[in-house]
Amino acid sequence: MTDLPTELVLLGWSTVLYAAAVMLQGQLATRELGIGWNAGPRDGGDQPKGVVAGRAQRALDNLKETYPIFIALALGLAVSDRTGGVGATGAILWFVARLVYHPLYLFGVPYLRSLVWLASAFGLLLMLVRFL
Repeated sequence: MTDLPTELVLLGWSTVLYAAAVMLQGQLATRELGIGWNAGPRDGGDQPKGVVAGRAQRALDNLKETYPIFIALALGLAVSDRTGGVGATGAILWFVARLVYHPLYLFGVPYLRSLVWLASAFGLLLMLVRFL
């Protein structure tokens, strides 16, 4: 059995990160609006209005904006046999920054959160440079 490249290992772990973000947001929304809301069709305009539930939703939305780019670059690097080097460094940077970003957002930490987001974007840029 061969070892997977860093980019693909992090792609796998990123699914865990994504699932955790979805479950956290769902739990916080359910705690605020009740299990009936969560189990129902959510046709009404009810949305969580609490600070932490709102932050969890916005942090998840933010992850949704960069996650497809990460997936495309990780797979592109793997299929083009360009894994490693600056691409692997970028993947690590994106993943670690995303791990740090979520709690910073939930706890409402300004400025540092923005710097961490920039670090994640820089990680994607490094992956792109390696891919191209």
